Parts: sequence; structure tokens; C-alpha cells
Amino acid sequence: MRLVERPSPNQGERRGGARPDMVVLHYTGMRGLDDALDRLCDPAAAVSAHYVIAADGAVFALVPERRRAWHAGAGGWGPVTDVNSRSIGIELVNPGTAPFPEPQMAALEALLPGVLDRWRVPPERVIGHACMAPERKDDPGPRFDWRRLARRGLAIWPEAAEAADAEDFAGNARRFGYPEARSERLLAAFRARFRPWAEGPLSPADAGTMAALARRWPVDPA
Repeated sequence: MRLVERPSPNQGERRGGARPDMVVLHYTGMRGLDDALDRLCDPAAAVSAHYVIAADGAVFALVPERRRAWHAGAGGWGPVTDVNSRSIGIELVNPGTAPFPEPQMAALEALLPGVLDRWRVPPERVIGHACMAPERKDDPGPRFDWRRLARRGLAIWPEAAEAADAEDFAGNARRFGYPEARSERLLAAFRARFRPWAEGPLSPADAGTMAALARRWPVDPA
């Protein structure tokens, strides 16, 4: 993994002495690395991330992990609403419609183990931007290979689930960690991550997968 220091001025202290206990993955929504770095390092833009991973696998460190980057915005995961203070943000240079290149995915797989180990982040708390902000965001989108990360213990993937009652979908989504959102946006965020091939209205298969997630990885085990 090739790591390049590119400090961003858009950073601050984690509020209330918080420590990162999740990782949020993004796509930049831009085709070019230079455009992404310029924006994430522009004080006027007031956005940043801890890391940016280029299509060729180069990793740029913008904000120290102990510091707060401004990558998540409004949203939440379980009881956490200030996600910036509780997370490490990783941006993947991708317009949002293209596959994620092999060198980029390999670099992410090389970066994540150290981050998870340093901050004791379990794989179920590696989430996408759309997971914590389904009303606003779509990234990293349906082209991102979550199952690949899960096979390496860097994320989660429910391999099999029985069909369930669709009426339980929203409640199980909250138990898993998703914030409140309109039903169509919640379904879109869920499918982009766990069932990117699915189409049409909410199905028993969707509900069954969500029930399996809530049962195996509840955001609040208590």
C-alpha cells in the first residue's frame, strides 16, 4: 500500500472526547483524483476525510485518525448522531456509476485491518454513507463489492436468510442501525448494500435479510 500525506485543513477535535468506533465508506462522485483532493483540502468546501484511495491504489492521508474529519454530515447509526466524531471516513475516487478497480479495492483491504485494529472497530460497524444517511446519500452505491470485504472479515454479509414479513422490515432496520427514513429511501440504501440485484417493491426476501441482520448484528446488543 502506497501512502501519501496530503494534510487537509478541514479537521477538528472529536466532540466530547469521543473515539472512532465505526468506519464510513464513500465514493467521491468525481472521476478525477485531483478534483477530489482539491475539494477535500479546500477550506471553503468545509469537507474532508481521513483517507482518499485513488483508482490506481494510492492512499492519501488527509486527516489524522485521532482527529475529526467532516465527511458524514447529518444522519446516524443506532444511537450515534454525530457520526463525524465517532468514525473514520474513507473516500474512494469513483463517479458513482463505475466499477471499483482492483488496485483500489486491494488498497482498501490493506488499509482497513490497521484501522479496525487500532480503534477496535468490529466489521459490522464498517458502513456506507448511504447506511447512515439514506435520505441524502447513495454512496458507495450498488457497484461496491461489500461481499468481498466480508470474506476478509472487514465487513459483514448475510449469506442466507429465510423470508420474513415485510411489515417487520422498518423495525428490524432500526434494530440493525439504520436511522429513520422514508420507506423507499431505506429500501434503496439497504438493497444497494445487501441485495443490489433486487428490484420492485419491498419483498419477503428483503425483510428476511433485514431480520437476519438485526438478529445477528444488532446495533445495541442489550
